[in-house]
Amino acid sequence: MVTPKRKIVSQACLRFAEEVVEKAGIIDEQTADTLVHAFAAVPRNKFVSEAFNTRATEDTALPIGYGQTISKPTTVARMLGLIGLRSDMRVLEVGCGCGYASAVMAAAGAQVFAVEIVGLLAQRTRKLLDSMNYQNILIRRADGRRGWPEHAPYDAIVVSTAFETVEPELVSQLVNPGGRMVAPIGDKRGQILTLWEAKGGGVTLYQLEPCNFVEAQ
Repeated sequence: MVTPKRKIVSQACLRFAEEVVEKAGIIDEQTADTLVHAFAAVPRNKFVSEAFNTRATEDTALPIGYGQTISKPTTVARMLGLIGLRSDMRVLEVGCGCGYASAVMAAAGAQVFAVEIVGLLAQRTRKLLDSMNYQNILIRRADGRRGWPEHAPYDAIVVSTAFETVEPELVSQLVNPGGRMVAPIGDKRGQILTLWEAKGGGVTLYQLEPCNFVEAQ
């Protein structure tokens, strides 16, 4: 396994990352350590407009245009903790938005395949990630309900937009056994965060806690 070279970060960035991971309740020490260094290496202010730069370190969702938002840092940490993020993973992110979660995963050393349905947002995100030299992220404009089968199977799938139902084709792109998918399921009336674990040729679904994501377009 190749360990990613860790970027030298400021104490302020490190404190922000430690607070995020602690608030997200990450228990596994190895995963927590991976997430702390990944969050510290990714400046969240780069992923929001200048108008919201001063709020980039707040634990809150912020608008990014096109009716979309950047998720709360603790929400991102919670989801990445559930998949057990590590450096050798191949991860599909559905609904990558501005690319913040993809960048955090890439900073941890994962190979990320990101899908965004809003064409102009996908173009903007691709340019941003390229300018930040994230070479281990591929992004395309597409409806992610059926995943990105050309690059399957994935060790994990992170769905960053709320679906009312999950397509079997998406779940089938997990490595089996061992693959995990985390996804918000529901609509404006209510959503729940779910964890899917591939094992024994099938998939086990766990319903976790209420959540609030932008609904899939």
